[in-house]
Amino acid sequence: MGEVAVTCNHVSKRFQLKKDRADSVGQLLYRMIPFRGGQRATTEPFWALNDVSFELRVGESLGIIGHNGAGKSTLLKILTRTMYPTMGSLSLKGKVSALIELGAGFHPDFTGRENIYLNASILGLTRREIAGKIPEIVDFSELEDFIDTPVKYYSSGMNARLGFAVATSVRPEILIVDEVLAVGDEGFQKKCMEKILSIKQEGVSILLVSHALNTIANLMDHALWIDHGEVQHYGDPVEVVKAYRAAEAREETTIETDLRRVLASDRR
Repeated sequence: MGEVAVTCNHVSKRFQLKKDRADSVGQLLYRMIPFRGGQRATTEPFWALNDVSFELRVGESLGIIGHNGAGKSTLLKILTRTMYPTMGSLSLKGKVSALIELGAGFHPDFTGRENIYLNASILGLTRREIAGKIPEIVDFSELEDFIDTPVKYYSSGMNARLGFAVATSVRPEILIVDEVLAVGDEGFQKKCMEKILSIKQEGVSILLVSHALNTIANLMDHALWIDHGEVQHYGDPVEVVKAYRAAEAREETTIETDLRRVLASDRR
């Protein structure tokens, strides 16, 4: 048993949702008046995460799955310290590199090369170290012809390529990757997965959010399925993916049955 790299201990995250519904056009227009008086909007709690726990040891990989809105992105933001939990605790040991949003941290008016310097310096590299890694980053991103073009002209796929190349070039001890790889073409996605596996062999701990269930089942050491902010299954990736697919099949059957009832009712 190796050293624990990531510990997520009963983590919960609560948001306050504002409720300010207008019941008429007049009320809607009234809400648009500056400094209006009257009744204020009400709020109600929403738990994006509820009692999430797991451990990841050095050199291991964890695949995180679940429907959109299940709480996966909230968990990643907490893991990257851009958001803090309402309850529970978190421990990460080592340098963390993350790619959780397309172009996150990129300045649109800076060129690709300038953004490499900006992002790599934030990740802790010196200017000399960055200069030495520029050829590797540019080669991996396949953006040789555009590296001195402002990134505001980049496509989402180009942003993902550059972001991934920078995030993996710093040789982190913990790498966190969101579903952003899905925007690239199939060849580049394969290239990214090969890169992830190669740095995993170097002892890097990896957390990967993905809807590519076969990738999770075949390449990850562990899997975590989250639904409505709660852990549904955690453990062997093949078993977790199997349980997730079974739940999806049951949900599709229920929706299809309900639709047939509605159509049958309309025919009467």
